[in-house]
Amino acid sequence: MGFFETLAARIEAVDSVVSVGLDPDPSRLPETVTDADLPRWAFNRRIIDATHEHAACYKPNAAFYEDPDGWRALRETAAYAEGKGVPVLLDAKRGDIGNTARRYAEVLDHVDAITVNPYLGRDSLQPFLDRADKGVFALCRTSNPGGADLQDLELASGEPLYERVAALADVWNANDNVGLVVGATAPEELETVREIVPEIPFLVPGVGAQGGDAEAAVEHGLAERPDLPVDVGLVNSSRGIIFAGEESSRPGDEATYFGAAGDAAKRLTKRLNRHR
Repeated sequence: MGFFETLAARIEAVDSVVSVGLDPDPSRLPETVTDADLPRWAFNRRIIDATHEHAACYKPNAAFYEDPDGWRALRETAAYAEGKGVPVLLDAKRGDIGNTARRYAEVLDHVDAITVNPYLGRDSLQPFLDRADKGVFALCRTSNPGGADLQDLELASGEPLYERVAALADVWNANDNVGLVVGATAPEELETVREIVPEIPFLVPGVGAQGGDAEAAVEHGLAERPDLPVDVGLVNSSRGIIFAGEESSRPGDEATYFGAAGDAAKRLTKRLNRHR
């Protein structure tokens, strides 16, 4: 079964399109996990326990695991999420050529999907695209303010660069495993990309701490596919969910801290479902 079939089944099962970003910044971990052998894994396990009923996907960002203990924590996290029936999308933004690309693609042995950077062209993505059972989300129109510096540049054809990336993604989608990353902070561009690729699912960041447009994220981020039982796509929140406990009245109490993450995931699910 392909990634988007798996994702559609998960979305249908939990009635949610929420992607929970697992970005365990060591400087923000609560004291209740800092003495663990692998604090990031201890933190993630509790977040997964608190949020899995509302999670369509988990999205760990590779930047928070780039050391030996971090990779161990990531492997444990991915295996634990799998045990809960939740797919894992590694936000790694990989993109290189030749043997380097092939080695990078080996991470797909441990996760269900990955984000990639398309700016080196198709050959830099081919080892990922060849994994027909895995999801490959190419950066298209990102949620950060600086994304416009390059992504909005007008080509000789008159189209902005991000539109060309969307069109190329459609060409690259021979294995029906390609998605696009399109931020909720640019709702007009989100709508434009959806018009270009009506059946490609989006990963939509920026709804949580970045304050993106939740209604647009759902209306344009989800792809209606005749072969799938539900509209498919993901709306991500990272800090707004996993660190919600910092705002609780008893942040030092473990149950209260991680319960706040569960409540935040539930609230976001309800908020998004109003527009589905």
